[in-house]
Amino acid sequence: MRLLSVIEFLGHFHPLLVHLPLGILLIALLLQWMSRKSKYVSLIPAIPVILLAGSCTAFASCITGYLLSISDDYDKSLVSWHMWMGIGVALVSLMLYAKEKNPAFAINKKMLSLGLLVLLMITGHLGGSLTHGSDYLTKPFKQIFNTDSIVNTTIKPISNVQESVVYTDIVTPILQTRCYSCHNANKQKGGLRMDEISLLMKGGKDGKIIMPGNAGESELIKRLLLPTDNEHHMPPKEKPQLTESQISLLHWWISNNADAQRKAKEFAQTDKEKFLLTALQTAPAVHNERTDIPATPVARADEKIIEQLKDRNILILPVAQNTNYLQANFVSDSMVDKKDLQLLVQLKQQLIWLKLHNTNTNDEALAAIGQLINLTRLDLSNTFITDKAISLLANITNLQYLNLSGTKITEAAVASLKKLPQLQSMYLYNTALSSKDKATIKQIFTKTTIDTGGYLVPFLKEDTTLVKEVTKKK
Repeated sequence: MRLLSVIEFLGHFHPLLVHLPLGILLIALLLQWMSRKSKYVSLIPAIPVILLAGSCTAFASCITGYLLSISDDYDKSLVSWHMWMGIGVALVSLMLYAKEKNPAFAINKKMLSLGLLVLLMITGHLGGSLTHGSDYLTKPFKQIFNTDSIVNTTIKPISNVQESVVYTDIVTPILQTRCYSCHNANKQKGGLRMDEISLLMKGGKDGKIIMPGNAGESELIKRLLLPTDNEHHMPPKEKPQLTESQISLLHWWISNNADAQRKAKEFAQTDKEKFLLTALQTAPAVHNERTDIPATPVARADEKIIEQLKDRNILILPVAQNTNYLQANFVSDSMVDKKDLQLLVQLKQQLIWLKLHNTNTNDEALAAIGQLINLTRLDLSNTFITDKAISLLANITNLQYLNLSGTKITEAAVASLKKLPQLQSMYLYNTALSSKDKATIKQIFTKTTIDTGGYLVPFLKEDTTLVKEVTKKK
């Protein structure tokens, strides 16, 4: 096991080394071409030195590339071609160096130079295919002409989601846009391919990633739910991440035995799943830039405070790359106390997203939450807040997203938030609001999308409930 770790470590130097021979040898060929002119004849002594450097780095790249190929999983045929072309680069560059040092060497110099250039191009292309997929060169053109491509991360809306095949029309686009880049025919990180259902169900080196009927024990879901800074989180934090809705849909599919043939209407659906499925029928809104992340830079937060919050099982993460703005999530701790709130208030300049879903948050806590004036997203769903102190949220003038679902708030309390200038979305399902109250709220918040639940899915004649009698064994 230790030897394999050393091999893997050395193999990971390949991406670092592989660009050196490409650049060095191309410079050597350029100087060789320029030296044909009398005014550049002074470059000739430098050419053998550069060729030797390029040849040495080419051999180093070949060795580390081989080690990488046996410690990770790539398409064997593509790896083989890439390896032999790389070896060809190393050998031809060494022969060209010998020719430069000894013009009497019996081989055509022009043919060597031309052959080296061709080998460099082929080797580089094959390496790009291994890393980015065989269509990496054509992807930009597919995007320009709006043809289908894995790189197109916008999933097309489904005209009739209940008639769609769940795996083909819902699961596959999610995996295609978030997982295929590392788990495809050319590259299989961890020995896992996800671009075919049989291979997806087979799993990788560490076993199966999907346990049909048991999403909670499925490694796929476990990895998706890990914090992004965890080394086992998937996709890697530098890659585009799945949304909560997409994870929920994958969880739903696996819980329904990960069936690859059945349609959505044949799967069990809670109100939550009905809502998520209905949302797939509408094309997602396209925003040129995020408005829930302030454009104004902010200083880094106090690391000591962040560490204290993490020690209290509170998830603190940046909201995006290259920003000091933070999000706080109580996903691992349902008990919010005064100490937690005091620490959060000390991050009020950097904290813009706060999720308190399913915690013991009550009216007393709203006094502290109201001080988090830079919040743009606040989730108070399924907490113990009431009308008593809800007006304190009116101080958070940057708030764009507010979730009050599953609370005991009334129409009067919600109306007290009407002066929030930037509120774009508010969720109010499973509250004490009557149908009349909901209509009133929508009239008050004319510029805000109000979600009050109550989604209806048409009843289909094909819908059936199968009841089986269970006979106990004697």
